[in-house]
Order: sequence, then C-alpha cells, then structure tokens
Amino acid sequence: MFDFIKNEEEPCVYKKVSGSAVVFLVLYVDDILLIGNDIPMLTSVKVWLSKEFSMKDLGEASYILGIKVYRDRSKRMLGLSQKMYIDEVLKRFSMENSKRGLLPLRH
Repeated sequence: MFDFIKNEEEPCVYKKVSGSAVVFLVLYVDDILLIGNDIPMLTSVKVWLSKEFSMKDLGEASYILGIKVYRDRSKRMLGLSQKMYIDEVLKRFSMENSKRGLLPLRH
C-alpha cells in the first residue's frame, strides 16, 4: 500500500516515512485523514489515492468524529479538543455548573 506501514496497536492507522518526511493515513469507515510534515509527499499520496479510489478532497480537517482539530503553524503545533463532547456529557448528567479540577491530573 504505497509503502505504508500498518500500526499494530491501531489497525486503521498507517505510516509512511521517507527521510525526515512522515505521513499518517487514518481510516474510519469511508473517511480518510492524511496528516504529515511534507507537502510534496502528502500531495503524492493524495494523487495515488485518487487514482485508486473515487474520492473527494475536503481540504484541511477542522472536525473529525466530533473532535475539533486546531493548528498553530507559527508554533508548529497540532491539537485536538473534545470540549463540545465534554459539555454534552456534563449537560446530560446535570453537571454543567460543577467545578473544574486541575488538568492534567498528577499522581
């Protein structure tokens, strides 16, 4: 599969490494998420995928599976947030006004 290596712990996650360039391919049902640090390699993977499968490029992900994806390119940072899900759970259990704990928890 285009020299991707399957992750043993996460069977829907694949990785391709070429020198310092890395691309992750994440599959979920009929969705594909590509993440990488090398635009030319990402582009070549997209071209290969579009030849193999009928697909539509939706651009950069802002939400996937209810998880917000945010970036700060100046700091070379990628983050994930499940705030909306947490708020829904708190509301479901009537805990919207509960006090926050310190995160991360320290043992």
